[in-house]
Amino acid sequence: MSHDRSDHLARIRWQRPTGEPFSDNRYSRRHEWQFDGGATVPASSSPHSVPLPYSDPAAVDPEEAFVAALASCHMLWFLFLAAKSGWVVDSYRDDASGVLARNAAGKFAMTVVTLRPAVAWGGAHQPDAAERARLHHAAHEACYIANSVTTDVRCEPVDPD
Repeated sequence: MSHDRSDHLARIRWQRPTGEPFSDNRYSRRHEWQFDGGATVPASSSPHSVPLPYSDPAAVDPEEAFVAALASCHMLWFLFLAAKSGWVVDSYRDDASGVLARNAAGKFAMTVVTLRPAVAWGGAHQPDAAERARLHHAAHEACYIANSVTTDVRCEPVDPD
């Protein structure tokens, strides 16, 4: 980074529909995430945490967003490091997953996030297994999100389809 600090903004918006109950805990958890770049994402609690119809399974839940943030950060660093090392990446896919379970303190937490990056390489020369592992390790070490959490973040690269 060229500086020691950057601020990142997100606006979370929820509105109780007129006349909808609230204090009985029967209210919609659907809301929006608005980001400083202009993107708006439909969000909700997970149906695993709050039953339908109070959750929206089509919206992004915080647990999914957590997994996606880790996977995205890892990918962005991986692409940067691969390019810097002179490798050519044609495509990158990650079927990442996270486990919500009780942690050592007995609290629910995202205890494990597993990244499964599948990288297709281009160019005349392609990195060997040791170089691919080095790139993934370096990407994990550099990832701001991974550096910000206590979750066990694992990286298990897979072959692309």
